[in-house]
Parts: sequence; structure tokens; C-alpha cells
Amino acid sequence: MYPLNTPVEKLTRVGGATARYLKSLGIFTVSDLIYNFPYRYEDFSHLAKIVDLKPGEMVTIRGRIVLIKNRRSWQRRMYVTEALIEDETGSIKIVWFNQPFLAKNLNSGDEIFISGKVDTDNLLGLQFVSPSYEKINGTKSLNTAKIVPVYSLSGNLTIKQLRFLTNLALGSVRLVKEWLPKNILQKNKLLSLTLALKEIHFPKNFKSLDRARYRLKFDELFLIALQSQIIRRYLDKNKAPSIEFKEKDIKDFVSSLSFQLTNDQKKAAWQILLDMQKETPMNRLLEGDVGSGKTIVAALAALDTIINGYQAVFMAPTEILAKQHFQTFKELLAPQKIKVALLTSSEKNLNDQGVITEKKLIKDIKEGKVELIIGTQALIQDKIEYNNLGLAIIDEQHRFGVEQRKQLKDKSKSLTPHFLSMTATPIPRSLALIVYGDLDLSIIREMPAGRKKIITKLVSEANRDKAYQFIKAEIKKGRQVFVICPLIDPSDKLGVKSVINEYKKLSKNIFPDLNIGLLHGKLKAEEKDRVMREFKANNIQILVSTSVIEVGIDIPNATIMMIEGSDRFGLAQMHQFRGRVGRAEHQSYCFLFTDNGSPKTLERLSALIKSNDGFKLAEYDLQFRGPGEVYGIRQSGLPDFKIASLNDLDLINLTKNEAKEFLNQCNINDFPELKAKLDEIKIIDHLE
Repeated sequence: MYPLNTPVEKLTRVGGATARYLKSLGIFTVSDLIYNFPYRYEDFSHLAKIVDLKPGEMVTIRGRIVLIKNRRSWQRRMYVTEALIEDETGSIKIVWFNQPFLAKNLNSGDEIFISGKVDTDNLLGLQFVSPSYEKINGTKSLNTAKIVPVYSLSGNLTIKQLRFLTNLALGSVRLVKEWLPKNILQKNKLLSLTLALKEIHFPKNFKSLDRARYRLKFDELFLIALQSQIIRRYLDKNKAPSIEFKEKDIKDFVSSLSFQLTNDQKKAAWQILLDMQKETPMNRLLEGDVGSGKTIVAALAALDTIINGYQAVFMAPTEILAKQHFQTFKELLAPQKIKVALLTSSEKNLNDQGVITEKKLIKDIKEGKVELIIGTQALIQDKIEYNNLGLAIIDEQHRFGVEQRKQLKDKSKSLTPHFLSMTATPIPRSLALIVYGDLDLSIIREMPAGRKKIITKLVSEANRDKAYQFIKAEIKKGRQVFVICPLIDPSDKLGVKSVINEYKKLSKNIFPDLNIGLLHGKLKAEEKDRVMREFKANNIQILVSTSVIEVGIDIPNATIMMIEGSDRFGLAQMHQFRGRVGRAEHQSYCFLFTDNGSPKTLERLSALIKSNDGFKLAEYDLQFRGPGEVYGIRQSGLPDFKIASLNDLDLINLTKNEAKEFLNQCNINDFPELKAKLDEIKIIDHLE
């Protein structure tokens, strides 16, 4: 038995090369091997007699090797190993390709398990081709005669090696400490952690595999739910300023607008304004489809905060978006004579003074002379000190972490500001429960009146030239075009269009007479800003870009969104791309191109063509592709599940309720194993 932290290179049969392959899979220790779960299983548990075999069956036979030999196949230039296996009912031929060592490892007279699919040969009848095999020598089988695990591999690592090493590591499984409280285990009839970890690798049967999966899924989801509840309770302990709802001022502001608020906007604003009256910090997510009007709701919250004598900050993920919001808020709040500032690493601006020095702006913020500060993460840098911060609005940050909230609290003297996060990413309910479990939700589904539906079409290669002619005609009317590609650099391996190749093709061959811009994540911030300014000013007619344009960019004159390699993007993501056009009175279009004509791809893309509801599309894509592909598994805030799924909605709800009940009845400090588990994800450290 090895200690759980034993490096893999210390294990039996692990040399330098094998250790490197394991590490490339994220397996560094015995514990990592135990928690490296199979992604599927082969069912070799059906033990059959040779006389009963039928073509196409997946079975295991037990027999004795009558003969085994290698021969050279000159036609295909490979070794063929042939064997004859018999049991008391008959015999059958076995064939392996390019494994000449088998004739040395296996000998006539050896007892052996053979597992695989029964094949048929026109001349010789039934046979096995390249089956799994295992000598019967008293030790339990790992590769045959049972349900066997299939793992991801790397380099020259073989599935047999990984099964052997996993089985070796499972000898230490009893050292893994049970961390779930006993009452939760008993109440939910969960397997012990030790048994679940054994059964997930080498299950006795599919029922025990399901029970193991359920226990390990429960673990992952319970930890996330518990983390969310701890954050919520931690924040609720803090005292926030009670910001009175200044009804007359807000109504006057709303009636002065050139448009009418939708019912969803009114409802969301009401929820937010009521929350801000409480003395516990609001912690709310405002979720709205692209173009649904979240910004005006945020403006109402900021205005109410400022009328009450507090400062508000608005944090955007990029400088481009921060500048865009600065212009929007400056114009919206001009009649109220609100002092709005822009603070990014490259620009400092105060609406009534223009560009000013960083030193002067920081001084004005500290003295309370600035009421609304808009910027990037620069807003929480050490040198910034707020006078009386009442509200922090965070735009398109999928997770404004506990650490950042603490930083803002530390800058706001004795009170914790209210928090409002905003996102245009359509989030299915299951994802919202997990990633935003510590937030209250306000959702805007209704679109503003008069918004024209964007016409979305899948364009075949045969009609590509027609699409280009249509684009030329739109540009002649003064319109502009986005072209989105999946990659920055050419990639033969993926076989998808790169943004650089597409830019060259459109510039030289298709639209040589037009100004075409290039935008991607590897450009410096100043260059990105320059390109976006040129595009906004219509000095660039076509912008070729990666997904960097996905969030928030507002170009009212753009009417065509062209998506190359559309099969490579999630539906929710493409719905956001599509939301970058159709932001004015002009009819707008979204053209989808793909080289992948599979029925599954065409069915998925047709959902985008038929539906304009981002929430429905997100739910559909979550079922169709899974959370990793839809949202990007490393996206900030999205859990890196080993075994659970966002489709486990019943289990998500169960673990959320269990986490609430546990914290209502128990002190987490009385459960050291559970606290240690939470320490692994650093949540306790952040809250101390």
C-alpha cells in the first residue's frame, strides 16, 4: 500500500517515459490515479461457451491455447499472430495484428480469457479479431471477463498499463478519508467513498457502477453548493448601506427616456431597488439576452445610489467596453448632472473636464467628487480609495470572485457595497444554480419594442458567391459586416478557417476595393482599440475577428454577421455573435458557413435558424454538446467536473437543499474532514 501522495514514478512498472505520459494526463500521484475516472466501459462480463457463440456478440470465453504462431503478411507488411483456443465445447481461431510478442508471452497449454466481438470469416467461420486477452494465473482479471474501464491515454501508454496502475493505486483507497457527514450519507443512502472509488473503476455490475457514479456526482455538486451557501452567508453577515428607493426621482428619469421600458426591465429594476434598501449586501445577477436592455436597468440602480449620496462603480471586462459604457452613461445621466469618470490602464476621463491625470482622478474619487466610476479591473487596484461606495456593477464577468468583493469592501470603509452582476450569456437554470448559487437572479427575456428579428441562414458552399454579392450590396448602402472565425492561426489539424487566412482571402481576392480590419486576442490593447474605433467610425467596412467581439460591442451600423466554421461554436455563443448586429432600425442577417455536413451538425445549426431565444438555445446546446463544449470548461466560474454534469438537475437541486440544511443545523468547524475538503478549493481561506 502506497501513501496517497506517492509520485507515480515510484510505482511498480513505471519508468521515466510512462511517468511523463501519466503526467501529461494530469496524473502525478497515487491519489490522482484513484481520481482519474474512466470515460466509458467495455462489458466483457458475459461468459460464453465456444459452441454458443454468435456473430456480432460482445462476449468473454475461457479456454486453453492449443497452438499459437506468428506469420508475416507480405501483402499488408505486418505480422499476424494466430492462435487456436478450445474449451470443452469446441474451438475457435484468434487473430492479432502487429503484436508478434504475443507468441512469446502466450504458450500452448496456457489457460486464457478472450474478450471481444465475435467476428466471422468466410472460409473458417467464427473467429475473434484483435480481442483483449488475459492469462488465468490465480490473480483477478483486469481486462477481461468483467465490466472493464476505458481511460484517456497519452503517448505510448496502453490501456492495460493504466488498468494495472489504477488497480495498484486502489490498494491505497482506504487511506482516502470519508468527508461527507454520516447523516447525509445515511439519509441519501450513499455508498461509502472507499467503495464508490473502487466500483467506479472496476464495478461488479452496472447497478453498482450507477451507485458509485451517483455518490461521486453527489460529492462534486454538494461541495459546489456548500461553497455557494458559505459565500452567501458570509456576505449576508456584512452590513451594507440602506439605499432608499427615491421613487419620484426614478419615475421622472424613466419618463424622460426616449423609449419605454419593457415589463421585464421594470420587474428587474424593482427587484434590484428593493434589494438595495436592505442592510445586507445585495448579491444579484441580472441575466438578459443580447439587446434586451440590461444597461438601462443598471443605470436606474446607479442613479438611485447616487441620489442617496453614495458612489457607484461599473466594472467592464475590457477597455473597449468600459469606454462604450462611459459614453452611454454620460449621455443617459447628463440631465441629472452626474459626474461620471472613466478609469482604465490607458485612459482617465471625467465627463465635465475631459482627459485628466490619474493622480487628479484618484484624488477626486477619494474626496467623493466623482459619483459614478466606470472602468476595468483598474477599479480595484491598491491606490484607489472610494469615499462612500454603495453599489458595484460588474458587466460580463462570469464570476466576480469573493477575493475581488473583499477588495471592494476593504475600499469602502465600514460598509460592504451592494453587488449587481450582469451577463448576456444565456445561462440554463442548472448552470445558474451551480455557478451562481450564491446570487439572486433577475431575468430579462422580453426584447424592446420595434426590434427586427435577425434573418439567419445556413449558406452552402455553392451559394457562397451569392452571399458575397449580397454583402457588397449591403456595404454600398453604407452598412458594415462582421466575419467570425474560430482560430487565429491556420490549423490543418482542425481543418477550420483561421482569422488570418480569412482576412487575407477577403482583402486580396473577394473585396480588394473595401477596407477590411483584423481583430483577435493576440493584438495589443491599443491596436484592438484602434481597430474598433475605425470600425465604429465606418472607416472599416468588414471586420474579420475571433470570438473577442462576442461580448457587448455595440456597432448600430453593422447588419451582417458571417460565421465561418459555425459547427465549432456553441449555439449560445453564436446567438451572442448574432446579437452584435440588428442593433438599429436596419434589417440584419446572420450567415452560417460550415464544411461539416453531418446530420447532427445540420440539426444543431437549424435550431439557431429557427429560434431567437438565447435561453432555449442554451438549454438545447447543453443537452446536445455538454457544458465543456458550450461554455469552455476552463471558463471562469464553470466547475471542472470529473463526473457530474449540468444535466443532473435533480441532483443539483438535492445537493443545494442538503447544503442549506447542513449549514442551518451544523457548524462546519465540527467536521474537520469536510472543512479540509473545502480548503482544497480555497473557499475557507477567502472568507477568513
